[in-house]
This record gives sequence, structure tokens and C-alpha cells, in this order.
Amino acid sequence: MQQSDQDIRNRLLIARLPAMPQILIKLIAHLQADDAGMPELAALIGKDAGMTGKILGVANSSAYHRQGKVVSLEQSLVSLGTDMIKTLVISESVFQTFNSFPHSGSTDLRAFWKSSLSVAVMARALAKAMAYPHVEEAYLAGLLHNVGRLALLATAPKEYAFNFTARDDAALCAVEQRTLQITHAEAGAWLIERWQLDSFLADSVLYHHEPLARLEASHPLIRIVRLAHLLCCHADDAESIAQAAQFCALELEVLENLAGGVARQVQQAAQHLGIDLAGADDIATPPAYAPPSVDPVQQRLSDEVRNMVLVSEVGQTFARQQGESSLLEAITRSARILFDFDTAIILLQNPTGHALVGVAAGEHQQRLAGFSIPLAKGGPLAAAALECQLAFLKRDMPALGIVEEQLFRILGTDSLVCVPLVAGQRSLGVLIGGVAAWQIAACQKREGFLRAYANQAATALETAVNARGLARRQLDHVAEEYRAASRRVVHEVNNPLSIIKNYLSVLDHKLEKQEPVSGEMAILNEEIDRVGQLIGGLADLQPVASSGVTDCARVVDDVLRLFRATDFLPPKIEVVTRMQDAPCEVEADADMLKQILLNLLKNAVEALPDGGRIEVANRGHVNRDRRLYLELCVSDNGAGLAPEVLANLFSPVRSSKEGAHHGLGLSIVHDLVTRLHGVIGCRSSKSGTSFEILLPIPLPASAAAALPAPGNTALSS
Repeated sequence: MQQSDQDIRNRLLIARLPAMPQILIKLIAHLQADDAGMPELAALIGKDAGMTGKILGVANSSAYHRQGKVVSLEQSLVSLGTDMIKTLVISESVFQTFNSFPHSGSTDLRAFWKSSLSVAVMARALAKAMAYPHVEEAYLAGLLHNVGRLALLATAPKEYAFNFTARDDAALCAVEQRTLQITHAEAGAWLIERWQLDSFLADSVLYHHEPLARLEASHPLIRIVRLAHLLCCHADDAESIAQAAQFCALELEVLENLAGGVARQVQQAAQHLGIDLAGADDIATPPAYAPPSVDPVQQRLSDEVRNMVLVSEVGQTFARQQGESSLLEAITRSARILFDFDTAIILLQNPTGHALVGVAAGEHQQRLAGFSIPLAKGGPLAAAALECQLAFLKRDMPALGIVEEQLFRILGTDSLVCVPLVAGQRSLGVLIGGVAAWQIAACQKREGFLRAYANQAATALETAVNARGLARRQLDHVAEEYRAASRRVVHEVNNPLSIIKNYLSVLDHKLEKQEPVSGEMAILNEEIDRVGQLIGGLADLQPVASSGVTDCARVVDDVLRLFRATDFLPPKIEVVTRMQDAPCEVEADADMLKQILLNLLKNAVEALPDGGRIEVANRGHVNRDRRLYLELCVSDNGAGLAPEVLANLFSPVRSSKEGAHHGLGLSIVHDLVTRLHGVIGCRSSKSGTSFEILLPIPLPASAAAALPAPGNTALSS
């Protein structure tokens, strides 16, 4: 069946199937040790109270009772003998496991137990006849040869209830494959592999229905179990028995002698284990039954609807993840659950798009950290990513390269399912799932579901990558703002530092003449404070202008006094002020206005290398967009600005100058005027350049509330 909830392989993974008892695993290791003796065996059995009780019970039974009751475990072991101890421990462990399977308590297992015991006893007898060194292993393989039927009953009780009692033959396997997509031989081998028994037990279970022609050169344990199964369950198939006996190098007469003692040994073992086999032969064994087939169209429609719901839920799960790392973990984890992957990893395209690289998420993070697959070199994985096609790779494929072989070793599987992660038309990478070879067919049938899942994962990944890029761009933007702010501070700090340096010279000259220096000291303190304010501005990329009312005339006088008292103003340059008698108050911070005038006057001085005239004028009030401003103008009679310079006058550049008035200072002036809610413009011609500044004048609170937001556009002409 194609539905995931009907997929027996998936249900085997989540069913509460029992684990193999630890005492049996340790016993197998004990039996394989050359120096293991009776004391070590007694110590092992003594750790299991149930097993100890079973041994003591058998030792004191009528079959082994001698003189007096045996009370110690070691005495019981000596009384029973090594062979019987091994048989009891193995059998009791296995039957404890059988009884732990779900639904086993509600099913008549007498026929199942008799068949298992019969094959086990026969397998042990065949192993001895063939001189196979591990007879206990053969006995255990016989006991477990049909454990897959219990596993299927536990995971699919409704579908398998009838077939559990069916005759164990090739017809049953065919029905199982058709209805459940797995045979009891495959299920049993899968379960034994999960128990991690270090032997060929799983193979002997897997191939106990295999055509004999394929088993001639197989491992002895496989041939032993196959022949034991034929002798106990298909005694009427003389031709097959003869062929299997030939493969085991045994004469038919030997088999006849062995078969004579099996029934007695099975009954004795059942008695010692407390298993009631009475009536087991009367239980009917009907032929295998296949339930009515489901309408394929209805089945496919049901699959599609279910897959759509699952994909939607998966997409919501991905959307809830915080960060790229947690998203990658969610993708690999849900892929293992939904598609029965043993393990899952993700390879993403690197920023240049030239290679697939491992990501630090999911399993095998350390080994994948430096893993890379060049896309230009070809290969199945690269082709899957470039062509946006699914790929199903097996370890024995001839076209595999080194990178694919590395992935097989990293994931520890013999097959890979490679699913491209495509968002829109863009391939982001591949999701790789490790599976067993028998799972490939089921994965191929779910190709549509795999693609839909991968599209959801790729869309979520693209969103996460874009968010990461946005965060990086935001950080870069903040870093650039800090760099620009630092350049502005360096530029602006040079002004007060130059003033301080020049005033220190003036101060030194006056101190020599013992003249008063209080005025100079006050200016030095002001400039030092201004340096501190400028440096402090680095802490805030967009400082808010200080509120207050400032007298423009006083600020202009202070700035000109600084220029005239130092070397900033050459003797051949004349500075004229025309400040009207009307009030010169503006709504601005005095230090910021001072900084604006310092930059404009420095630029005007630099525009007059051969001398000239600079004018600072108050042109009175201007009504602009229903708001009153004071117009302050700084002009020179220099050569004027070139058109290309004037076009980009207020753009921020490096502090190296390319022409008159063209530097970082003017961009700072523009920013300062804007923060004061003012407007700055520039007029330039061959007769000179003038900078016109509109600064808002203070208004009553009621009038200010009714005004529109002031403009902040620089005007050039």
C-alpha cells in the first residue's frame, strides 16, 4: 500500500517491538569466547532472576531429579549439563521476547511455537552433522526464523491476523509482498539487524524462503536454516529437500535419522519451558488470504490529499523556526520521520554557486564542515542539484565518484535519496537521505511528496537566507554610518583644534607681555567643550538638535572674532558684516550654528587664494511654505564654482578636495542645517559664490502648532 499510514515499513519503526534480552546477547558473546567456563556462565545467568528460577525449576524436575533437592545455581548447571543450559537460556530468552510482542497475548501461538522449536532443534542437529562450529547460533536462528510474522502481526493486526496462521510457504510471501509491500522474512531480518546481533542470523532469516538455486554458495548458517525449514514445514517436498541436503553435503539417510528425534526433543524443550503445545497440530493452517484490493484511483486521491495536508503542516513548522540553524535541524529531523530516512543531511550551494558544501546542522556536522562537491565536475549529486531532478543512488552503481562514496561512508547506508531544494527557479542545494536498498522502491513511489516537501524546505531556507542577508546589509549600513560619522567628527574637530592651537600662541604672546588673557581663556574653554560635544556625537548617529533661541548676530561676531584673532583670516581678505538692526533671533542651537558658519567661512577663504572680499549678511525674514525664516547669507567674490561641482555640492565625499568649496565640510553644513529644520541653497557665477541659509524664527506655541512641517531641501542655482 502506498499510504504512509498503511506503510508497514514505517509502522515497524514506530511499533513497540521488544528488544532482545541482554542475557541472550551476552550469552552469545560468552559462547564465542574460547576460555569461557561454567563459573562465568553461572555468573551471567545469576544476574537474571527469571532465568535463574527457570534453571532451578528444570534441574529439580523429575527428568533431572537425583537425590535431594538442588538448591544452588552452580549445582543446577552441573546437573543439567552445558548443552541443556544453552538450550534453556536461548529458548527462554527468545520466548520472553515473543511474549512481549503486541497482540501476541490475544493470539494462539501454539502452532507458531511448535514450528519455531522444531526448526531450532533441527537446525542444531544439522549444524552438528555438518560440523558447523556454532551449533547454538544455529538453534537460535531456527527459533527466530519466523519472528517477522510476529512483527507484522504487531504492526498490522487487522491486515495480518488471518495470514498469521496461514501455511508458511512462497504463496504467503507473495501475498505479504502484494498487500504489505514486505514479507515476514524481510521484516524478521530487519528486526534482528536492529537487535545488532553480530552474526549471520539476519541473513539466515531473510533467505529462509529463497529459491534453492541461489543458496548453493551461501553461508552455512543460511543453508542450515533453509534445510531445517523444509524438513519441519515442507516434509512432502522431497525434491527441494534433496537439493538442500546436497548443498549441505548431507545424505538423505542422515536426515531421516535426525528427523526421528526432533519431535521428542521439541516436546521435551516445550515441557522445560512451560509451553503448552497440546492441540498445536489441530490448529488449521489455511492458505494465505489477500484482502480485497483498494480502488487505485481512490487510493491515489487519498494519498495526494494526505500529502497536501502534511506538506502544509511541514511548511508551518518551518515558518515557526527561529534562525537558519534551527530551520536546517527541523528540515533534516522531519525528513527522517516522514520518509523513513536512517539519517539526513543538507548540502547548500556556496555564495558563488560553484559547489555544494556541508552545513553545520543535523547529524555528522563535524565531518560535513569541510565537505565540498564542485558542481562543474559532474557526478550524480552535482547533476541532481543543477538539473533539479531527484536521484536515487546505490553503493554498487558504477558511475559513482569519490564524493558519493564519501557520503555513503559518512551516512553509513547502502543507498541515498538526493532531493533538490528548489525555490522558484533557483536551486539552493540538495537534501540527502540515507536509506536501505529495499526502501528505494517506496521512495520512488513517493517522488511527488518528496518534491513538495523539498519545495517547502527550499522556500523556508530562501526566506532565512534573505533575512540573514538583510541583517548583514543592515549591519553594513550601520557600520557605514559610523564610518561617515567618524569622518565628519574628524573634519569638524580640526576646526576647534586649530582655533585652540592658534589661541595658545596668542595666549603665550600675551602672557609674555603680562596682558589680560581672560577673553582668550574663555574662548579656549568654549572650543574644548565643542571638541567634547563633537566626539560625543559619535554615540548617536542622528543627534537631535538642541532646542532654544539663538542670536545670529552674536554668533557671527564670535566666529569672526575667532578668525581675526588667529591665522584663519589672511590679511589680504576683507570680511564685511551687514546685520540689520531688526531682531536676529532664530530657533537653533548656538554651537551648531557656529559650526555651520565656521565651515562656510573656511570654504570662502579657500576660494580666495589671491585675496578678496567675504560678506556675512542678514537679509531679513522670508516666508516659505507659510513658515517664517531668517535668511543668513555668506558670500565671496571668488571665481565661482564649476557646474559639475555645483551639481553635487552637498554630497558627502572624502575630505580630499577636488576644487573650491568641494569637500566634506559642505555635506556636514547641509546635515546641520537640515537638523535645525532649515534650508540651504547656493548661487554661484564668475563674480562669486553665495550660500543662503533659511533658519526658522521662534514663534508662539499656538502659532507653531498650526504650521506645516518645514522643508529640508537644498536649493542650488
